[in-house]
Amino acid sequence: MSASLTPRRLVAAFLAAGALVGAAALPATAAGDHGNGRHLRSAVVIGSVQHESHARNDRSNHALNQEWVEVKNTGRHGVDLRGYTLTDQQGNRYRFAGLRLAGGHSVKVHTGQGRNTHTDVYQNRSRQIWDARDTATLRDDRGRVIDTESWGGRQGRGHHS
Repeated sequence: MSASLTPRRLVAAFLAAGALVGAAALPATAAGDHGNGRHLRSAVVIGSVQHESHARNDRSNHALNQEWVEVKNTGRHGVDLRGYTLTDQQGNRYRFAGLRLAGGHSVKVHTGQGRNTHTDVYQNRSRQIWDARDTATLRDDRGRVIDTESWGGRQGRGHHS
């Protein structure tokens, strides 16, 4: 080997190491965590929640659709929600498919059945899932938590991150 290749290899190794250090630091910064447990900063957040209808044992589609979680885009630009998920504490999960949420708009995720629109989507469930004391968790298409909303505990409604 020629001696001129050694400095090139050193430079390449140095650049590669720098890229790895930069990449390792990126997730914590991008997530907005900084060691304080905060979630990924996103314009998409959980808004209002209408949980558990008064007629808890009423499994009619009307009663199921009285239960919903609102997902809001607080930003100015549209966001493709494809792959985003909304879950409760028991692990029930709704996955968004093919919905672009315009800036400043929201969509209600209803529990029952219905026809999806740009303002209302349906989980097609046959029983209520949002309890009087529960937590909704919104994750992006990579599975990163971007917002949570808890209600019904002593703290009342509002662990809104």
